[in-house]
Amino acid sequence: MCDPIRLSLILCLLALPATGLPQSAAPEADLLVVFAAGGSSFSAAEKIHIENIIRQTETEVRALLPRLPDLIKVTVFPLDRDVSSVGGVVGSADTPNTVSIRISTRFEGGVIAASNTGLAAALYHEFNHLARGWIIEGNQFGPGIPSAAINEGLANVFSETHPRTAFAGNASPENACQWWHEINTLPLEANYGDWMVRHPDGRDAIGYRAGSYVIRQALANSGLSIVALSNRSITEIRQLISSSQE
Repeated sequence: MCDPIRLSLILCLLALPATGLPQSAAPEADLLVVFAAGGSSFSAAEKIHIENIIRQTETEVRALLPRLPDLIKVTVFPLDRDVSSVGGVVGSADTPNTVSIRISTRFEGGVIAASNTGLAAALYHEFNHLARGWIIEGNQFGPGIPSAAINEGLANVFSETHPRTAFAGNASPENACQWWHEINTLPLEANYGDWMVRHPDGRDAIGYRAGSYVIRQALANSGLSIVALSNRSITEIRQLISSSQE
């Protein structure tokens, strides 16, 4: 026979609704914004403005790319260089959950103007990298300029599609098809700086700009959205690029 006290306890537990039992909570997304020391510091008003844009943008991108890490750290640096061709802001996806943002102090109108012009687009770009794993430390992709071009093209087009902000520095040239053909004839060990930053022949951002071109080809051929395409592998994306571009 069951002990009366124990029986009462069992009956009470059985009477509890399922939702009344303790359950482990799902991890909540979090964002840490840090301002690094530099040669030119941001004012208090500039910091508030920048952080507001970062937090709003992270919320927007997370709704589009749920594969973003739960915790993201964004470190903001002043940049004593003119990068107006890309909106006054540049960035990098450093580790699986950290991004660096550099805001030009030489932008016409100052730091606030640069932030209003290029910060959201730069964040969309770098957050796309985080969601895909195209990062500096712990990169999930193999070597080769074609893979780099496709990943950068995805981030470019993603940042142009959703904040609807495009910059001349990322625009594809009329002969982008030829640039893509050049990229596809390169050896795996081809110099990253030459093909993604500045080529000895004077061309800038060949991989970025050719990458944007072929991503638009893949979108047109597949009917996919840039969000859906960003979830595809390099192999799948290459298959969606017109064979005439390969």
